This record gives sequence, C-alpha cells and structure tokens, in this order.
Amino acid sequence: MAPPRNRRPGFSRRAQYGLFLGYVGVIGGALIAAALLLLSTYNPGAFAPVRSAIGEVTTPLSSGLAWMWNGVSGVPQGIGSYFGVRSENARLKKQVVEEARAVARARLLDRENQRLRTLLKLRDVTTDAVITARLVNSSSSSTRRYATLNAGGWQGVQHGQPVREADGLIGQVIEAGPNSARVLLITDPESIVPVRRVRDGLPGIASGRGDGLLDIRSASSATMLFQPGDAFVTSGTGGVFPPDVPVGRVVRASRNSAVAAPNANPDSLDFAIVQRTFLPEPAPSPTPTPGAKPKAP
Repeated sequence: MAPPRNRRPGFSRRAQYGLFLGYVGVIGGALIAAALLLLSTYNPGAFAPVRSAIGEVTTPLSSGLAWMWNGVSGVPQGIGSYFGVRSENARLKKQVVEEARAVARARLLDRENQRLRTLLKLRDVTTDAVITARLVNSSSSSTRRYATLNAGGWQGVQHGQPVREADGLIGQVIEAGPNSARVLLITDPESIVPVRRVRDGLPGIASGRGDGLLDIRSASSATMLFQPGDAFVTSGTGGVFPPDVPVGRVVRASRNSAVAAPNANPDSLDFAIVQRTFLPEPAPSPTPTPGAKPKAP
C-alpha cells in the first residue's frame, strides 16, 4: 500500500536528513552573511580579498545568466526586426523599379528633345522647307512602305515633294489631300533615288528592298567596288531630291551592288520636313493665239 502524500517527515529518515540539512544551510548562510557584514564594516581591508574571491566565483555565473537573459529578451525584437527588414526590402525593390522606369522615360524624352532640336535647327537653315508635319503612321509590316503626313495641299504640300528629317531622306510625296499626304518611303521597292558616294562622288541608284533596307547599284559604266561603311547622299540628279541629303550606309557589300541601311527610320519618327522639289518643272511656254499678228517693229 502506497504511503499517503501528507505523511510527516518523521516517518522517513531521508526526509529528516533533508530537513536538517536545510536548516543547517539556512543558519550557516545567515552566519556567514553576518560575519561578512561585520568584516566589511569593521575591517574593510581584510574583506577586500574575500570580496575578490567571491567575485571571481560568481562572475562567470552572472555572465552566463546575463547572456541567457539578453538572448531570451532579444527574441521579440529579432522577430520584429526580421519582418521590418522584409517590408523595407520590398519597399526598396519597388522604389528601384519605379526609379528605373523614371530614368528610362527621362532618357527617352531627352533623345526626343535632342532630335526635335536638331529638326528645328535644320528647318532654320533650310531655305526650301514647306512645312514640318507629323508622321501619323508607316507601313512597316508590309512589303510596300508608305507613311502618312498630317499636312496636305492646304499647308502647301504637293505631289513629288521630298520628305526628310534631321538624319536623312525619308521619301517622296505621291498623294496630297487637303490635310493629309501619302509618302512613298525610300525603302519601298518602287522608290528610286539618285545618290553619290561621299568619299569619291561616284554616282549610284538607291532603290528599296521592301524589308527596311536599300539596294545600291552603280549608275555609271565604271565598276563600283563597295565597302561596308560607305556613306551615300542624294546627288540632285533628276531635279526632285536636293543634293547632299544623307540616304544610307552600306552594311553588306558585293562586287556590283550593296545593301545599305537608311539613315532615317520612319518607324521611330514623329515629325518630318517637307521640302520643295530641287528643280521645279519649268512653266509651259505660252502658245500663240490663232489669228494674232505680230507687232510691227
């Protein structure tokens, strides 16, 4: 039969010894504390070594307990810091993305601003400019390459006039309405532009390929050896395109022909300049009226 829980310690010798040792420990501790108190009061010099020895014994224990307490007390702060760092990291990532977009927009606006300034400067020095108009669209996905201007006959745009921008020639007006005009781009297969090579002046013919590039062939009986990087400008032959307007640069050469990239890309343009034809058609000579007699001298 198990002993009851409220059994007195007198029935157990082990319990009696434990209780006795507890009393002895309490009384001994009190006596030691009293002795140390008296020693520190009446003989501080003798108490100093004792205090040092007690400090040497209790310092590691105190340090360990302090380290454990700091670790336990810092757990909530660490958890809060973790979630705070995550939210701050997400905010900074979002800010970096927004700043990258702002920088991209600023660069795009800066390039557009520089291009418009160049176009305005070109318009100021060009004496044959008719109007600066916006390129509404261009057919870059088709083999036929056209563009539309938001200016027409009411603004002075006429059939046959060349269209250009600051970087080079774009095309030629083939239809002119009251407020719009259709432009045949130089990359269209039906486009033919007389050109000359910049480094030696040899004449050539630039025609469109329908894929955004140009075919350049020699316009003389002499064999023209093309080299990558050769630049071509309008020659003025034919009286339509004014001379020295940049047309293209050779990107792939062969013996009798070359493939060139146009200087001006209408797919990335907003505005263009319409110019008068280089040599306008001569006015028809007046026909004599039937029956008119010449004046006597």
